[in-house]
This record gives sequence, C-alpha cells and structure tokens, in this order.
Amino acid sequence: MQLERDGSTTPEATRASDARMPGRGVLAWVGPGLLVAATGVGAGDLATAGFAGSKLGYAVLWAVVLGAGIKFVLNEGLARWQIATGTTLLEGMVTRFGRAVMIVFGVYIVAWSFFVGSALISACGVTMHGLVPFPSDLGVFKDEAQAGKVVYGAAHSVVGVVLVWLGGFRWFERVMGVCVALMAVAVIVTAVLVRPDWGAVAAGVVSPRVPRSGDPLQWTVAVMGGVGGTLTVLAYSYWMREAGRGGGGTGADGAGAAAGVHAADMKRCRVDLLVGYSFSALFGVAMIIIASGIEVSGRSSGLIVGLAGQLEAKVGPAGRWVFLVGAWAAVASSLLGVWQSVPYIATDYAGLMGLKCRRVAGGAIDPRGWAYRGYLIALAVVPIAAVMWDFSKVQKRYAIMGAAFIPILGLVLLVLNGRKAWIGERFRNRWWTQAVLVATLVLTVIAAWMEVTG
Repeated sequence: MQLERDGSTTPEATRASDARMPGRGVLAWVGPGLLVAATGVGAGDLATAGFAGSKLGYAVLWAVVLGAGIKFVLNEGLARWQIATGTTLLEGMVTRFGRAVMIVFGVYIVAWSFFVGSALISACGVTMHGLVPFPSDLGVFKDEAQAGKVVYGAAHSVVGVVLVWLGGFRWFERVMGVCVALMAVAVIVTAVLVRPDWGAVAAGVVSPRVPRSGDPLQWTVAVMGGVGGTLTVLAYSYWMREAGRGGGGTGADGAGAAAGVHAADMKRCRVDLLVGYSFSALFGVAMIIIASGIEVSGRSSGLIVGLAGQLEAKVGPAGRWVFLVGAWAAVASSLLGVWQSVPYIATDYAGLMGLKCRRVAGGAIDPRGWAYRGYLIALAVVPIAAVMWDFSKVQKRYAIMGAAFIPILGLVLLVLNGRKAWIGERFRNRWWTQAVLVATLVLTVIAAWMEVTG
C-alpha cells in the first residue's frame, strides 16, 4: 500500500485542538455516533418501520430496541479493533485474510454504491415532491410525480457533492447535526400527535412477543435488521480518525505508552455509539407508533408520502407537514452521509489494493485526493441513470445488498476480535459479545432469506 502523507498533527493534538474549538465539546464526544445513526436511517428503514407498525402495531417495538443493540455491538467491535491495532477493519481484513477477500469486497462496494445511490436519490426526489409538488412534467416525464422524483433527486445529489467537496468534515458534521435535530423533533412530535396508548407502547418495548398474524416473523426480523445501516457501519472507522481517535494502536498485548489514551478513546466511542443507536431506536419506535393502526401501501419513499396523507386525515395538515419534514431530513441526511463516507471506504480499498492514495497525518484519508473525489462524483452521478427505473425493483436490490453485508461483518468481527494474538487480551471479544455476534449471524441470514424469497 502506497501512501502520501503530509503534515505533522498527531491524534492527540487533534483532540486538544477540537477541545479548544467553540461548540465542539458535545460533538467531540457524540459526533461520529450521531453521524452513523443519521446515515443509517434511510427511506427503506422508514418504510420497513411503517409497514411493521401498520401490520403488527406496538408488538414489534422490542425488535427495534434489540436491533439497535445489535448494531451497537457490531460498531463497538469495529472501534475496538481500530483502537487496539491502529488499523481500519478493511486493513485488518487484508492483513489477516488476504487480497482475494478484498477483490470480492471491491465488487460488492461498487454494486452497493449503485443501487443504494439510486435508491437515495429517488427517495429524496419523491419526499421533496411530497413537500413541494413539482409544477410540470416538463414534456419529458409521464407526470409531475416522476418529474419531481428525477429533478429533485438529481438536485439533492448535486447539493450533496458540493457540501462534501467544499465544506470539510466539520461543516458536514454540523449539517448532519441539524438534520438529526429535524428528524428527532418532527417524528417525535408526530408520534405525540397521534395520541398513542403509552402504556401499550411501554409494554411493546419491554415485553418481547411475536403476533400470530400478518407475517409476524418476517416483519419482526426485518425491523430488527433495518435499524442502524449496513455498509455505512464501516464509515465509523474514518469518522473516528477525523475525531482523532484510535490512530496508533496499543499492540497485541494492549500495553504501551499510549494505553491510557486509547482507553479514553474506547470510552468515547462507547458513549457516542450508545447515543447514536439510542437515537436510532427512538426514531424507529416513533415510526412504528405513527404507523400503528393506519393502513399503508406502496414501497419505500412512496409509502412514506402515502402515510403522510393518511396522517393528514387523522391529525390535520400540521401532522402531515411535520412528518414529511422529518422524513425528508432522514433521507437527505442519509444521502449526505453516504456521499461523504463511502468515498472514504472506497479510497481505503484502493490504497490497500496498491493504488497511490493521499493521506494526512494520523492515517486519515485526505478528502482532497483524486481517489476520494473521483468516487464521490461517480457515486453522485452514475446512479441517476437508474432513477427512471421502477423504484420497487431498485429498492429490492438495495435491501438484498444491505442484508448480505451484516452477517459478513459479524463473521469478520468474530474472527478478528476473537484472536488474542491479533488484538490483545484487553480488547478481545468477551463471551457475551461472541454470543451477540453469533445471534446476529443467525438473524440476518434469516432476514436475507426472507427478503430474497418474499
């Protein structure tokens, strides 16, 4: 792997600098975790929660909380590897599994980028059209809805590129923070407006049960797997480095002069992942509350707009608008998060495969490099070609691509973090982590099978 490095800033210096920046106190602790949460909540997750709430009601609320807990364990394992070794999970895969695994990963990330990119562009277009109907079919599209999906979706993609290209990580972090606030306020307010039975809500959260009708197992597993993102979980590695965490590693024995620093880094990671996935769980619970008792139809973002229309009949125009604003913030922040993070993953991959990719001090990827910016442009432009396709087919492939990743990640963490010689006794998986990872493998394989055969 060939790297160009410039500058002399250490991770410790970065943390000190961040601590002196006005307004960076909270973001320095919880920023990366909230970024993962906001990026992981997309149109597909909203639709899954909406369908599950409509079909099964409060009975699946516990599955949302459990799903968020599973994603916490996966991301915590990723952070543990990086802090213990000073390398990203991708770097660990190359070192321990060889280049053949990375060739398969390269095919996967390209396919994932295309289908997820097209799904996010479409979702932004459809949701914005629900907020501000597009005035004309422009004489090119079959109706105003299709014109709105394409034009608004492409505009979101372009704006996302501009924000990532010019804004830098701190601006990205702040924009995403605004989106998280909009998502939280809008969806929670909507959940309150529908006046749920709060006692039944509490029982649904703390009492695991599967209803007897309405494809209960399929929707319960789908809800569990749909919380918190798929490939974008890997983005946490690069956001950790942007935050100055886990740059050097402590060695296989977990000792060394930097041990105290890395213990503090691990604590920060656990806190911000707990905050991030608590937000994901809260958002999913609110979505199920909103959809409970309402008959919904359609797929993905179309379902969200349809749900908003039914909310208008139930709680008035204010409810529709508040909900749509929250849904738009969810899909727009997911698009922005993918545009910013996936080029990091692709650039890391390119460097590991022998291409020359520029990095800055501490091992962080330089977002001004040709590899990062080239993949960013491709990610934002190429999937636009699929926006005219039947969105349900795009969404199906998107769901399959995502479902395939989580069991692979669980297996990788079982192996990498299970070897004392590789990660050290201090950071090695404990028995309960092993149990959760094995359960994750079982559940996500079931979810993938249901998605493929359903």
